[in-house]
Amino acid sequence: MEQLYILGTGNATVTRCYNTCFALKNPWDQFFLVDTGGGNGILRILEDMGMDLGRIHHIFITHEHTDHLLGIVWLIRVIATRMKNGRYEGDLNIYCHEDLPETITTICRLTIQGKFFKMIGSRIHLIPVRDGQTVQILDYPVTFFDIRSTKAKQYGFTTILENGKRFTCCGDEPFNQECEAYVKGSDWLTHEAFCLYSQREKFKPYEKHHSTVKDACELGERLGIQNLILWHTEDKNIKNRQKLYLEEGRPCFSGNLYVPEDQTIITLSADPQ
Repeated sequence: MEQLYILGTGNATVTRCYNTCFALKNPWDQFFLVDTGGGNGILRILEDMGMDLGRIHHIFITHEHTDHLLGIVWLIRVIATRMKNGRYEGDLNIYCHEDLPETITTICRLTIQGKFFKMIGSRIHLIPVRDGQTVQILDYPVTFFDIRSTKAKQYGFTTILENGKRFTCCGDEPFNQECEAYVKGSDWLTHEAFCLYSQREKFKPYEKHHSTVKDACELGERLGIQNLILWHTEDKNIKNRQKLYLEEGRPCFSGNLYVPEDQTIITLSADPQ
């Protein structure tokens, strides 16, 4: 059974949860990791969730912002160490848009010991992908697309799961109409929801090029989404976040609505929830 491992659910400046990142787990216990958060906290989360690094050979970095990118430095450091010690089989493939390999390489060159940095290009591969390109990752045909970000260049992706359902990640900015062909009718959609619509004056999501729970749910309804996952949120009332977000979102969305906590596992069932 395919599962979604949610490592973190917060936006860039959260302190009460980890930055938004996740992994798709296939039926053979292999992971496709998407984003890595902003620091070495990802190592503890992977450990807590039972995600063996030896089962992660594919990582996608959506864009250059610190809360999505910097965790990759720690993963490269630890995996390179395991490679040199004979404790990691195979190679590590890191996918990203064409402007990111140089950024990742530079950060690693400045922060990682040379003996580990040398693994980049030999067994750790930075693989640029193009807008609309489809790559076979694990058993999934993953089609990457430019989300038309208003800030930094950013890619999302859509794929067909083993159970025939379509899973789409449209990054951490509001949906752009130019991406409709990739997003509309998805069985599973992940979307950012910076805050409650009722608290928009407090958190000012639109100034930050983000959306609210109400906005995301109205979008999901309009695009015929079956299962909508909201994350990349603020964390000022983390204890009640799920309850409050569901209360605001459900009147706007008739499908299955999820507001997960960090370290949540969602089964991507082919059957209605």
